[in-house]
Amino acid sequence: MAGIILQYVSTLTLNLKHLGFPPLSDRIPSSLPSPESTVKASQVPNLFREPYILSGYRPVQQDWRCYLFSLFQRHNESLNVWTHVLAAPVLLLRWWANAGAVGYTLDTVSLPLLLFLLSSLTYLFLSVMAHLFHSHSEHAHYFFFFMDYTGVALYQYGCSLGHYFYTSEPSWRESHVGLSFLPASAFLAWLSCAACCFAKSRYRRPYPVQRKICQIIPNALAYLLGVSPVVHRLFTVSWTQEPSLLFHALQVASFLLSALFFSCPIPERFFAGHCDFVGQGHQIFHLFLSLCTVFQLEALFQDYARQRRTLVEVFGERQGGWACVALPALFVCCILTALLVTRHVSRRPGDKREKGE
Repeated sequence: MAGIILQYVSTLTLNLKHLGFPPLSDRIPSSLPSPESTVKASQVPNLFREPYILSGYRPVQQDWRCYLFSLFQRHNESLNVWTHVLAAPVLLLRWWANAGAVGYTLDTVSLPLLLFLLSSLTYLFLSVMAHLFHSHSEHAHYFFFFMDYTGVALYQYGCSLGHYFYTSEPSWRESHVGLSFLPASAFLAWLSCAACCFAKSRYRRPYPVQRKICQIIPNALAYLLGVSPVVHRLFTVSWTQEPSLLFHALQVASFLLSALFFSCPIPERFFAGHCDFVGQGHQIFHLFLSLCTVFQLEALFQDYARQRRTLVEVFGERQGGWACVALPALFVCCILTALLVTRHVSRRPGDKREKGE
């Protein structure tokens, strides 16, 4: 299904071109720099090449504005950018509709829901920045993807906040997992960011399997912990009585599919060179992750509306306040981690040789 949608977008773009509509990047005023034509994998440094993606690369060392204007250019990162560009207004529209329907007002009880939205928009924005600007240089490549990992960590903890305060059942909160849930979620979110930064800085292409293990294991642990109150509720509460459970099931299914396409280079592994612009596994990963976020928002709003009157009595204002303060603290820790690893990478002697590849 995802491949069909992505192919439709590509076909629409090609049809517009055949009808005489020039690409939007061609309409950039002549006084501004225009992106250069895309090149083959052999014409960019090894760092920027993706397995089984043979063309559609943007040349390095262009003016920064060229990469900004490449938002309207056809290249192998286009759909990675647009899947998250379009997800942001969808989230905002659904927030506006749900907030109006339930009479949302900002207070201690509703703050975790707002922080979930902000963490979602943050990871979408940083992902767009990474895929849009990383091709400028080696330093930019590392810096923007490290920021991308920071956004993912923030989103992980934002999900945990929503699941803990709105979705969890009393029996789960009284368990060993529930009692340590929020601090453990914050730590694993930071660990996933640090591990991804380390793996990207430590290993060079062709990437060994250890790199993927360093990325997947901490993120998998963070996800399993963060989704545990959802899974507990899916198996202990009647679905006929709780309409939010359908959206929770959809968000779990969407995430598992996104994880599959993130972990495996499919379908491009079997069609090398034919998925350069449309149909890459990473594009499908973006699509399913965006769907997961939208389903989460729907489920959390329904859970919030169901028990908003009892939240202060159950959790108390102090617990909610401290849990929410941990989000900006986590963001600062992840930013500092990313900057430290970026500084380490920029000082490595071997990186200067790679720039000339």
